[in-house]
Amino acid sequence: MQNVINNPANIDLKKGFVVKTNESRFSETTKIGGVNPNDIKISSKDTSGNLSMFEYQGNEKGGPPLHVHPYQDEVFYILEGDYLFQIGTEKFSLKQGDTIFLPRQIPHTFAQLSEKGKMVFFFNPAGKMEDFFRTLGNLPGPPTPEEGAQIFEAHEMIVVGPPLEY
Repeated sequence: MQNVINNPANIDLKKGFVVKTNESRFSETTKIGGVNPNDIKISSKDTSGNLSMFEYQGNEKGGPPLHVHPYQDEVFYILEGDYLFQIGTEKFSLKQGDTIFLPRQIPHTFAQLSEKGKMVFFFNPAGKMEDFFRTLGNLPGPPTPEEGAQIFEAHEMIVVGPPLEY
């Protein structure tokens, strides 16, 4: 039986690659809120949709609303700064070197507590997350809660509460 890989982008899936510091996989820059770079390091195109990896540089405090990914697990690794994460009703403080796993179908969110922060995070499978961040990056500023909920829904996520208070 032959293994068939869906590869519409014609990327050589058997060849490794390097993405340098402050660069994105396809030289694409996405800035969340216009000020927070969120670079694709490993694309869903590289993994037949199984994984995507991002590097986020936070230049302001705060974070997304409480939300659910029905289809993706998420992992965050903190490189710099202080963060508060919520998984279900539990809250966790994270700092440099800490890792957190956020399982699919469980409400979660985070807030950056420090003025600056940096983390890498993964989605498995990748889903529509690259397009989600592209959409946010193309906005002139933060969306209203209503606009945000529509953007989340269009990318297979459900907003279930407000951002964390800290």
